[in-house]
Amino acid sequence: MGKDVANYVRSCEVCQRVGKPQDQVKAPLQPLPIIEVPFQRVAVNILGPFPKKTPRGKQYVLTFMDFATRWPEAVPLSNTRAKSVCQALANIFARVGWPSDILTDSGTNFLAGTMENLWEAHGVNHLVATPYHHKTNGLVERFNGTLGAMIRKFVNEHSNDWNLVLQQLLFAYRAVPHPSLGFSPFELVYGREVKGPLQLVKQQWEGFTPSPGTNILDFVSNLQSTLQHSLALAKENLKNAQEEQKAWYDKHSRKRSFKVGNQVMVLKALQAHKMEVSWEGPFTVQECLGAVNYLIAAPTSNIKPKVYHVNSLKPFYSRELNVCQFTAQETDDAEWPKGVYYEGKKDGGVKEVNLSTTLGRLQQQQIKELCTSFAPIFSATPGRTERAHHSINTGNAHPIRTPPYRESPHAKTAIQREIQDMLQMGIIRPSKSAWASPV
Repeated sequence: MGKDVANYVRSCEVCQRVGKPQDQVKAPLQPLPIIEVPFQRVAVNILGPFPKKTPRGKQYVLTFMDFATRWPEAVPLSNTRAKSVCQALANIFARVGWPSDILTDSGTNFLAGTMENLWEAHGVNHLVATPYHHKTNGLVERFNGTLGAMIRKFVNEHSNDWNLVLQQLLFAYRAVPHPSLGFSPFELVYGREVKGPLQLVKQQWEGFTPSPGTNILDFVSNLQSTLQHSLALAKENLKNAQEEQKAWYDKHSRKRSFKVGNQVMVLKALQAHKMEVSWEGPFTVQECLGAVNYLIAAPTSNIKPKVYHVNSLKPFYSRELNVCQFTAQETDDAEWPKGVYYEGKKDGGVKEVNLSTTLGRLQQQQIKELCTSFAPIFSATPGRTERAHHSINTGNAHPIRTPPYRESPHAKTAIQREIQDMLQMGIIRPSKSAWASPV
C-alpha cells in the first residue's frame, strides 16, 4: 500500500514539471583532456552585448582561450555575424597558428556555412559544446566572467572606450600565474616572466643590474629547455588540480544514466518569470552519445531531436491507468428523451477511437475492452442533446461581425461539405444574426 501511494504521488505530472532544478542530483564530473601542445586545442565564445556601444561602435567581444597555456585573446566586435567572427579568428590564428581542435557553443554564427568552410580549408576539427551545459566550455566561460568584471570596473571609473584598453586588460591577465597550472600564460608561451610594472618595482628594490648578452644559439637552446620543463610542470599541476576538483565535485553527485526509449523531463534553459514551470516533457531518449550526453526526441515529429547533458534531464514517471470493471443498475429507456442522438448514418464508432501512443500495450487493451463494452455511445457521427441549453446575453453591446478568412479552394470545399452534413443532421441551423465570427 505504501509503495503504491509513493508511486502515485511521484507520478504527478504537474509536480514533475515544477520541481526545483537545484534539487536534481548531479552526475559525476567528467574532466576535459589535458592538452600538452600550445594552441593545439582552443575554445572560443562571445561576450556581450554590452549595454552601450563604444564610440567606435563595438558592443561584443570575441574571447579565445588556449587549453595548454591558458593564453587568452579578445577582439572587440560590432556584431556577431559569422563573417565578422571568421575575420577576427583568422587574425588571431595568423599570429599563433591554426589549431587542430576548436571548441565553440552551438550558436548559429559558429555553425554557419562560412565557419565550416574555414575549418575545412585549414584542417580544423570543430567541437560543439553540449547545449545548455556551460561547463563543457567552462574554460572560456570562466574567462568571460573575469574579463567582463575587469571591463565593468574600467567603464565605471573612466569612460566607455573599453575597446581601447582591452589589450592592457589582457596583459594583466596573462602576467598572473594560473591557479591550476602554477605558471602564467606568458611563461608558458615565451619561456620567461613578462616585464611589467611589478617586475620593474622588484628590480629597483633588489638593485637589479642587467646581465651581458648571450649567444643566440645558447638563448634558443635555453628557451626550448625552459618551455619543455615549464609545460611538463604545468601538465602535472593541471592533472593534480583536476583530481582535486573532481573529488570535491563528486561528493554530492552520483552516476546517472538513461536507456534508449526511456521517458525524461528536460530542464528549461530560460524562464519568462519565476512562476513558470522549470521542466518540460515528457520526451524520449533516442540515442546515447557518451557518458553524459543524450539525443532527446520530442513527442511530435516536426521538432528536431536535440542533445542534452544528463544534468538537464530527469526521469519521467508515468501514472498507470487502472481500468476497473463496473456495472450499473438497469434503467428504463423511457427516461431517456428521444432524439438525443442522431439516428442517421453510424459509420466509424469504436474503431475510430484514437489511443495515445504513450500508453502501454496492456493499457491500450484495457481501454479497447472498455470502449467495446460501451460501443453504442461511440460514433463518428456528431450528436445533439436536448438536455442542456446555453445562451449568451450580449445586452446592448454593438454587434461584432468579423469577415470570413480567406481559404484555399480545397479547404473551402471541405468547409461547405461539413456545413451541409451538420444542417442535414440538425446540429446547426441558418442564422440571420448581426453577430458573426469566422470558422
